Amino acid sequence: MARYDASGMTISELREFASFAPCEQRYIRRSLDIALGRGDAVARWARDEDEAASIRQQKALYQDLIPLRRILPEAEDLDGVEPFMGRLMRISAFDLAQARIAGFSAYRFLYERLLGAEARPWLPSAFCAAAALPLIRPQRRRDLLQSISEAAATAQGWSTRAPSFYPEFVEAEAA
Repeated sequence: MARYDASGMTISELREFASFAPCEQRYIRRSLDIALGRGDAVARWARDEDEAASIRQQKALYQDLIPLRRILPEAEDLDGVEPFMGRLMRISAFDLAQARIAGFSAYRFLYERLLGAEARPWLPSAFCAAAALPLIRPQRRRDLLQSISEAAATAQGWSTRAPSFYPEFVEAEAA
């Protein structure tokens, strides 16, 4: 039964990823390649020099993910909020400012993989805070903030099950 449950959850994650727009899927795969050190992200993902610069900046920002995982506060730990949320909001603001993540679902999917299941309680507030920053254009800010459901914003609890599906770039084979 446990094997079925795990495979069922993986299929659910696959379906969720498939529901995202192609640009969101591409950005999530790119971000995971950078965060997990999977190959040369610039060579794989950059279509022009602006995108190459963006990838290099993202790689520098994502260096904070390792210490961020270590300082993840408990849900009731007010003292640990500032160092954690400040860093998380900075990285989140970069990702949202790239205009390739259209809403909270894709953001949550990515950040559960970047930080782990333990970060779930912090993701709604980090998303809302980053989306509300003035560096996000007003129309986009409105769209992002409207993308988070009341249920996600006011959840009573969060699953501690680790994500099992980490999307990767797949080379198309020549026929």
